[in-house]
This record gives sequence, C-alpha cells and structure tokens, in this order.
Amino acid sequence: MKAVNIGLIGLGTVGSGTVEILRRNNRDISGRAGRDIQVSRIAVRDPGKAREVDIAGIPLGDDPMLVVDDPEVEIVVELVGGDTLAREVVLRAIENGKHVVTANKALIALHGNEVFAKAQEKGVMVAFEAAVAGGIPIIKSLREGLSANRIEWVAGIINGTCNYILTRMENDGLDFSDVLRDAQALGYAEADPAFDIEGIDAAHKLTILASIAFGIPLQFDRVHVEGITGVSLEDIRYAGELGYRIKHLGITRRQHHGIELRVHPVLIPAKRLIANVHGVMNAALIRADAVGPTLFYGAGAGTEPTGSAVVADIVDVVRALTSDPDNRVPHLAFQPGALARLPIMPMEDVVTAGYLRLRVVNRPGVLAAITRIFGDRDISIDTVLQRGHDEENGEVTIIMLTHNTRDENLAGAISEVEDLSVVIGRINLIRLENLA
Repeated sequence: MKAVNIGLIGLGTVGSGTVEILRRNNRDISGRAGRDIQVSRIAVRDPGKAREVDIAGIPLGDDPMLVVDDPEVEIVVELVGGDTLAREVVLRAIENGKHVVTANKALIALHGNEVFAKAQEKGVMVAFEAAVAGGIPIIKSLREGLSANRIEWVAGIINGTCNYILTRMENDGLDFSDVLRDAQALGYAEADPAFDIEGIDAAHKLTILASIAFGIPLQFDRVHVEGITGVSLEDIRYAGELGYRIKHLGITRRQHHGIELRVHPVLIPAKRLIANVHGVMNAALIRADAVGPTLFYGAGAGTEPTGSAVVADIVDVVRALTSDPDNRVPHLAFQPGALARLPIMPMEDVVTAGYLRLRVVNRPGVLAAITRIFGDRDISIDTVLQRGHDEENGEVTIIMLTHNTRDENLAGAISEVEDLSVVIGRINLIRLENLA
C-alpha cells in the first residue's frame, strides 16, 4: 500500500524530535499504523540553518503554503507555534481536505472552536495530543480511556517551568529570581518568561482539558489566571511547616451551577502524590465517578517526549484515513451537537480554603481584631501560626489557614484586614486544595 506523505511545518525542538522518532522507529510505527509513513516535505523559517536531525532527501523550503497546497501531502503537521501563521496554515490545510496534527496549545485554546467546526465541515481530523503535557497521553485518556465516566474534576501541574522554579526554591532554599535565572540558563525558561510564570501557558492547556472533560466549547477568555511571581521562599517554608507543598495548578471542576476554570498557586497536602511531582515534570490528577482518581505523570516538554505525542497523533490519523468521518473520535470527546453551554463560574463564586501570610504590629488585641473580621464574613480559621518576630520594629508574621469559603468572602476579608492600621503592607494569599 502507498506510504502516507507528511508535510511538516516547523523543524525546531518538537519538529526535530518528530522526524527522528519517525526515522528510528519506522518499522514499529508502520506496523501499528498499517501503512508506511514518510515526511515528504518540510517548511522552515530559515532553510540554510544547520540541523542536528537527519533530513537528507526531504525537500526543504521557507513557504509553509507550498506544503499545505501540495496534492501529495495527506497530513499537515503544524509545529510553528503562536496563533497567527499557525491559524492560517491549519485552516488552509483543512480547506484543502488535509488532516492536521498540531502541538499548538495557543492555537487550540484560542481558535479551536473555529478550527474544529471547519474540520467537521470538511470531514478531516485535527489531532492535538502534544498540545497538553508533552509526552503524557492525557487528551487520549480523557477523550477515550475515560469515556465511560462522568468527569468530576481535573487538577494538573501542566507547566514544567513553574514546577521547576517552585521545586528548586523548596529544595535549595533559593529565591524566585535566582531560580528563574538558572531556569533560563538551562533552557527551561525563555528570555521573556512571562508566558510561563504568569500562568498563560497553563491556562491554554487547562482550557483544552476542561473542554474535553466536560463537553463545553473552548473558552480561554474565561479562565482565572495567576502566576507564581508572588510566591516567596518564606511562603514555601511556612507551607512545609504546616504539612503542605506549593504547586502551580490548573484546576477545572464541575459544580451544580457551572464549571470552575482557574490557574493559580495552590497549597497541597505533602502526602498527595501530585505534591511530589518535582522539577520540570508534569502530572494531571483526574477524578471520575466510575474509576475514581487517576494520576498521569511524565515529561511535559522536550524534543522526543513531545515528538512522541505528535507521532502518536499521526498514527491515529493514518488509521482513520479510510473511516467514515461521522464515526471518528470527536475532537473534543463529545459529538459537536452534544457540546453543552455550561456556564464558567466567576472566581468569586469558587469555594476554596486559603493560606494567608501577613505582617502586623506585635501588640495585644491585633489577632482578635483580624479574626473578628473573618468571623463577620463567615470564614472559619483552621490554623494560626506566629513567626518572624522582629523585636526592634515590634513586628511579627502571622500565618493563617482558613476552612473552605467563597473566594469573594476571602477577598473582602483580606481587603478589610489590610485597611487596619496594625497591618503592614499587603496580605499574601495562596489558595489551598486537599484534592481528596
């Protein structure tokens, strides 16, 4: 049977891994797919650039549209990133009746509804396993392996840069800025790291997971997003003293009145498996009604881990090339007509516990005044610690853990406490999740 021709757009980290895996494991991959698979054409920004991967014999150019318009190319693999050129490339490939494989989380999170509608119209597949958590097959697991279940919630460490920084701060006692510089030197963080450390990358990925888990349209603009720049070494130490670790999580949860969709730092009990995911590794904890909790762990980025997910998508597309388009696995797990317009909950309605660190004047009655404000807003205090006594300035650090409450109540109490004359500076809030 004739080999399936792949048109590859982008030959960076992921593209190089994809080509290398297809070459090295060609026999096994062809055996699983049922047909030979070959890269027949590649488009890159700079064709003259030296490449570490062997692309001998493969035509190389700088115009991605020549790849997309090539009648011999059956599957277009988009690995350029971003959501401008990538969107043009993918929509044109679909218009040409070609299947698409992409590792582009921004494209899917921001334009996936448009892309999937066009793919449905043209009867082609868009596969995107590599867009979330690199080599971990989390999308396939949610979409297929757990299809018998009603998903209750998903909580994931889905940005390796943030996890690396928080791990090094905890293990080595280093400040955020020092670890960030180290992460940049090692290539774990970009020269401009805002996309990672401010939570945007994780929010793109969570948007995709929530859509697949709950059968809702992609809604990146509704995600509550916080990064890790406000997490201090002091917070990490106090959290450890209380039996917790701080992780940057994407959390989406089904509630009676809507879907939670939020990315922010979280205190997690140190005994939880997900709290013990360190370094650049990723993990996703899924709670479903029939199977209970399942944890997926592995490399969330990198040349071959992400390339592995791209090639797995190519195999899936090749297997389905001759199948009836109406009987393929839906892009977002649910058939297009079954997607529900469930509301996304505003952050103020989300119920969580809180960790609060505040600096106060050390005098009688201060703690009573603070706890009275929390009590007036129906917030129950679980734990109070007093640390960091500064005799010279007459100041002390107070650490408080609350029981579950609406985020709006917590925000209101914090604002009121910050207005007290005995409170110095801003209160640092990190939400707390037991993930039981």
